[in-house]
Amino acid sequence: MSAITFTIERRAPRSGARAGTITTPHGVIHTPAFTPVGTKANVKGILPDQLVALGAEVVLANTYHLYLQPGADIVKKAGGLAEFMNWQGPSSSETSSRVGPTITDSGGFQVFSLGAAFGKTISKFVGDVKHSQKEKDLGMFNIPNRDVPTIYDTDVASQHGQLAIIDDEGVTFTSHLDGSLHRFTPERSVEIQHDLGADIFFAFDECTSPTEPYEYQREAMERTHRWAERSLKAHRQNIDANKKQALFGIVQGGRHEDLRRESAKEISSMGFDGIGIGGSFSKEDMRSALAAAVSELPEELPRHFLGIGEPGDILEGIANGMDTFDCVAATRIGRHGSIYTPHGIIHLRNGQYRDDFTPLSSLALGKSDFPSKGFTVAYVSHLVRAREMTGSIICSMHNIGFILDLVKGARQAILDGRFDEYRTDFVASYYKK
Repeated sequence: MSAITFTIERRAPRSGARAGTITTPHGVIHTPAFTPVGTKANVKGILPDQLVALGAEVVLANTYHLYLQPGADIVKKAGGLAEFMNWQGPSSSETSSRVGPTITDSGGFQVFSLGAAFGKTISKFVGDVKHSQKEKDLGMFNIPNRDVPTIYDTDVASQHGQLAIIDDEGVTFTSHLDGSLHRFTPERSVEIQHDLGADIFFAFDECTSPTEPYEYQREAMERTHRWAERSLKAHRQNIDANKKQALFGIVQGGRHEDLRRESAKEISSMGFDGIGIGGSFSKEDMRSALAAAVSELPEELPRHFLGIGEPGDILEGIANGMDTFDCVAATRIGRHGSIYTPHGIIHLRNGQYRDDFTPLSSLALGKSDFPSKGFTVAYVSHLVRAREMTGSIICSMHNIGFILDLVKGARQAILDGRFDEYRTDFVASYYKK
């Protein structure tokens, strides 16, 4: 029996969008839902109670980073991830838990970012290169790629050849903190995530670069399938963990429809508690690759779209039947003074905002004006330009609230039978030239 239950409340009449609930041992997640990313057991610049005020119901942390620092044993001694970070979640009548729902990823993305992508500005999407027009549009010009860690001792990196060496049994990697050598296997990833104690966690997978050739995408996908079986076996053998934690398998296959369909069919047949769509795409291929994968997924399982946070991509995922999402983009661009608005991203470092006394809350998407209430655009622009920490915090909170409101609005629109109109109206305003 799964540690979670998933119920679909309503489906959109003209798309795959669906509204539901995921009931976990520590609370209920109303879907579609956005999961703020607390990589190292904290969402940068935002306290847990502020996340609750913004409307977050669940947070996600990173297995690789917590394994290296402070160590999974420390988190376990603290009572698990939620207790360790004091994540209490929203009050809920459905459970009596003091802490809220949490998710951990497997560390598989670090295989990608430490291995094939190390030293490059490759992301989940083709074309996201350093100093590209896209990064300029996102306000990320001259900002280091935060997903690609750097190692202190280049001699250590050279000694081990690559920062990550992948084989069929697992991955050997050097720590970005001190260059020490480590080894992840599917079984070890599961063991660490058992110690972290999240309500939902992911099977160990290999996330490839979107630029890898078809032959390697297939090889990595098949390796991910073998690792999925081993992850599931390791989890099912721990009776206590099975009662408290749900394990999601991850669909891979890059930008290729046939691989995505094959991977979704294979992962769905294994008996996971839910399914994640992982890996990398091109922007042009995301819709078709996602649709191919979803066509093979069982309706009764919850679906998570890993690392997706661009507003239009989230709505695309919802339209294709995805239930939950996570991404670091909201806080990353916020730290550098860029914010989401109903009419697209704006960059508060720009001179035109120096004397703009518009209330920042008027640029929010919905009613979650808590982070920006009382502040003007000019004031936050001043903080950002002066490199004051408070400016980054306000922008990050504004962005998290914006995305949470976007997804909550989509959920309500599904329940009201108007999701297509909601999506069309948002896209027309947000991406207006």
